[in-house]
Amino acid sequence: METEVLIAGAGPTGLVLAIDLARRGIRHRIVDQSERGFPGSRGTGIQPRTLEVFDDLGTVDAILDASGLVPPVQMWQGTERVDTWHLVEPADESPGVPYREPRMLPQWRTVEVLHARLEELGGHVEFGTELTGFTQDADGVTGTLRHPDGTTSTVRAQWLVAADGGRSTVRRALGIAMTGTEVVDPRPTLIADVILAGADRHHIDDEHWHMWTKGELLALRPLEGTDTTQVMASFPDTEGSFEAVGKLDREGTERVISERTGLRLEVAEVRWTSAFRPRAAMAERFRSGRVLLAGDAAHVHSPAGGQGLNTSLQDAYNLGWKLAAVLRLGAPDALVDSYETERSKVAADVLGLSSRVHAADRAGNRGLQLRGKETHQLTLGYRESPLSRELRREIPEGGLQAGDRAPDAPCGTLAGAAMRLFDAFRGPHFTLLNLTGAPVQAPEADWIRMPEVVDAHGHIKEAYGTGLFLIRPDGYVGLATDDPADVAPYLAELAGV
Repeated sequence: METEVLIAGAGPTGLVLAIDLARRGIRHRIVDQSERGFPGSRGTGIQPRTLEVFDDLGTVDAILDASGLVPPVQMWQGTERVDTWHLVEPADESPGVPYREPRMLPQWRTVEVLHARLEELGGHVEFGTELTGFTQDADGVTGTLRHPDGTTSTVRAQWLVAADGGRSTVRRALGIAMTGTEVVDPRPTLIADVILAGADRHHIDDEHWHMWTKGELLALRPLEGTDTTQVMASFPDTEGSFEAVGKLDREGTERVISERTGLRLEVAEVRWTSAFRPRAAMAERFRSGRVLLAGDAAHVHSPAGGQGLNTSLQDAYNLGWKLAAVLRLGAPDALVDSYETERSKVAADVLGLSSRVHAADRAGNRGLQLRGKETHQLTLGYRESPLSRELRREIPEGGLQAGDRAPDAPCGTLAGAAMRLFDAFRGPHFTLLNLTGAPVQAPEADWIRMPEVVDAHGHIKEAYGTGLFLIRPDGYVGLATDDPADVAPYLAELAGV
């Protein structure tokens, strides 16, 4: 094989997968038909669980430096400020949750951070390169690539991952239908990144998300670390309205802003624009032979609640270690089937959440409703997965179980240095956490670590309870047991030996 994994699409989903494969030493190619990364701000919300993913992948510091907290909403009636309120609810303070609040960052900047991390690991994106077709057999996939100069070539890979967006050409070539397709809101919506000028530009301060809701919604949000403002505007659903919104130019966008705000604002430049109707849909399957769908190629969401980008990134995070286990540990291809089993249920649940939040926004009289803790994605898990084994005899009511997210906890090393449990989890390995109170022999495998930590303040015990916990590379509890003899058979089954 020329490469092991071919990734079509270098948005956040494809980049996260490429980063995860690169740090595992998996040969891959990632291609994108655009000349550069995604140029727009769409997909600005980064949830606490995604920050934990970025922590593991080595990008969280750059994301935190570039991003900001979700700003309070400033409601307007015409040219008058009338109310201010907070849009999101932070997670409860807990030693197990290191990142309590969502962050905001334009998607293009998230892509830049991820791209830089991939290059640090020795990878690169082949921009201007389009996957124009592919065939597959029992052993792999043969793809046809068109390069920037118009020439074509073929590439042979063991797996193809389609991260090529909601209009995925790979999904369509496979004939995989989108099921449950629902127009969440028939009204066309404009989203644009613009440079604002004019006499009243100073009223659009960087500390607020400015909204007008009399009639159709207009929202203006200065984007973190830039001179750009994101414009979001909904329009009545009338014949030809979607096409008209899609054709709005600089003057048209300026006119919409002026009419709805009454402020003397000028649009000096439009840097990116898109028109869409919020909808929800999911692919009827996420795998077809040696081809896998991830991100928007597998599910599309309303932007309400900031779930789409986060769910997509975590598709890649779930898939990376499983492909590596098949390619390096000799795990059976059936392990890859658990990707669809786990992520399709999560995607269906999150689609429902996004649609409910959108409906509440539309029905509310303040434009957007409070985003509760269910949007943080910290409680999503895989208890029903075939990879989750809960074998303990006693589990406290409401306690951690196999399939749940593995919590963080402040702790220490044997040498007395402070650390967090996530420091032990960070990296491409499995982690065996011994909370039995008795010595346990560490497994003889270089892809598993058994850290020695000091739980001086009892935070680990409080979060986990008693037992042996095998933490998957994506931060979920795979096995929970009282008996060390259960570990070897679980690992043997996972690796197919």
